[in-house]
Amino acid sequence: MMVRRPFVIFALVAVSLVAAPGAADAQQAVKFPRIGYLSPIPHPREADFRQELRRLGYVEGESITIEYRSAQGNFDRLPELAAELVDLEVDVIVAQVTQAAIAAKKATATIPIVMIAVSDPVASGLVASLARPGGNVTGTSAVAAGVVGKQLELVRELVPGVSSVAALWNPANRIFQEQQLHEARAAAAELKLRVRILEARDAKEIDSAFETLAREPASALLLMGDPIFTTHARRIAELALEHGLPTVGSASVLAEAGVLLTYGPNYEDAFRGAAAYVDRILKGAKPAGLPVERSVRFDLVVNEKTATALGVTLPQSIELRADQVVK
Repeated sequence: MMVRRPFVIFALVAVSLVAAPGAADAQQAVKFPRIGYLSPIPHPREADFRQELRRLGYVEGESITIEYRSAQGNFDRLPELAAELVDLEVDVIVAQVTQAAIAAKKATATIPIVMIAVSDPVASGLVASLARPGGNVTGTSAVAAGVVGKQLELVRELVPGVSSVAALWNPANRIFQEQQLHEARAAAAELKLRVRILEARDAKEIDSAFETLAREPASALLLMGDPIFTTHARRIAELALEHGLPTVGSASVLAEAGVLLTYGPNYEDAFRGAAAYVDRILKGAKPAGLPVERSVRFDLVVNEKTATALGVTLPQSIELRADQVVK
């Protein structure tokens, strides 16, 4: 027995050495689902998307891989970035806002696409109908363009006697922004308000827009819904306060950063909802049969601290309706 034991030990080691490469290959062969994430610029609510994925059992780096592609504000790069994700053969593409979803759809007719917070996916040609998308695209619709008229009504409540409003828009995000501008002009005419349109594609142009407002003052500023403005929310809030300008937008993160008031779709719902679509698609559901989920919750958020700093008295009608008051 004493003579044979070394041989047995040697034999076991030899077998383990032969088996080890195969085990390593088997581990490497494990393939996680791969998500492509396409956006014009990183959005503060992306964290909600990732948190919902985790709640559904998908842990980034452990059970799922996410390939992020951001145009960093240059919307013209979206088609190129969409093509990159298609070349990577991802299992699903998540596209934030209208132009990203359009770029993804043009890049592939087979990979499932989950859109986030697209205003009017039917008019944009992304789906055949909300109930029956009919192709490789589905997801959430924020319908943010439909609230611009309400935002102008809130400006009237906040600033008694207001006659002129400046509207800041991003011409790089042309499809969605033009929908909003059309509504802003129509609502302003009905409310007998003059609207002056200012452009801003990035942080530098945001600063330039406020320089223009310093020379040619307006009674209030309306921010068109755009990821560029949510990304630079704190800077916009600082400039608005510096210029004594009551400012109204759509995304609640703006009011949380210091903008006076926001009214619009609940974007947290839209981003979390997109994660639920990804889950269903990875489990075998087809986009064509998944109805588009429209926003049903719209939030009114006011920043009380900013109102005090601007010398604006918040009407009781607004305070009572507010879903959130930032102190």
